[in-house]
Amino acid sequence: MTPSRYVDLSYADVAIAAALIVFDGALSVWLKLGLVRTLAVASVRTVVQLLAIGFVLSWVFGHPQWPIAVAVMITMTVIAGWSASGRGARTYRGLRIDALAAIGLSGWAVATIGLVVVIGVRPWYTPQYAIPILGMILGNSLSAVSLGLERMTEELTARRAQVETLLALGATRREAALASARIAVRAGMMPTLNQMTVVGLVSLPGMMTGQVLAGQHPEQAVRYQIVIMFLLAAASAGATVLAVVFASARLFTSDHRFVASRLVERSRAASLRADRR
Repeated sequence: MTPSRYVDLSYADVAIAAALIVFDGALSVWLKLGLVRTLAVASVRTVVQLLAIGFVLSWVFGHPQWPIAVAVMITMTVIAGWSASGRGARTYRGLRIDALAAIGLSGWAVATIGLVVVIGVRPWYTPQYAIPILGMILGNSLSAVSLGLERMTEELTARRAQVETLLALGATRREAALASARIAVRAGMMPTLNQMTVVGLVSLPGMMTGQVLAGQHPEQAVRYQIVIMFLLAAASAGATVLAVVFASARLFTSDHRFVASRLVERSRAASLRADRR
């Protein structure tokens, strides 16, 4: 099979596609959704952020040295951890560190296995492979950890009486938090599992689509996508479990007490920070 010619897109082509956002804005006005400003901001951020990363990656790919590649990957990890900690109605001191640690440990471990063992990239930090693969893993783990931590804090709040009863009856902190932890881990893993059940039937994933558009043989594109899906599943599961474990360690003391006062509503936490300033 002869690969088809790759079609380059001009900025004019991109502008035509961007004009379609006007349709979304018209719908918002017609249905009085109040999303025009949000659409405008999101569209501008999309363009600016992707153009910026395009220029950065062009430079990084032209300088394939490990300090540069690792610096970019660390920056991506920090941003992912920070973003994962900014959601949910409740928070606690140390949540950002927990989210960053969970995403970083799981994401880098799985990415290393994928790059070194499965794909066999030499050297492992080759930007063409390392940055996109880690980026996909971090993005997926971000959503998983965010959902997991949100559900964990909500479940512990809703089950406070049950948790404290179990502790009073002699249960350990692990036993008291186990039901909430299971629900939280399931919540974090579910989006990836749902995606795996319909991949190839309902949608063609981004990596596979990109390779096919670039002229890669569909069979090779499929193999890469299968590997990526399994890496994403492993990373999201590991990151969610770590995040839940870290959260439990923060919210329960070593003598098996549940410190519910450490869980505060995010709006209240923001007010307290403002008062300290």
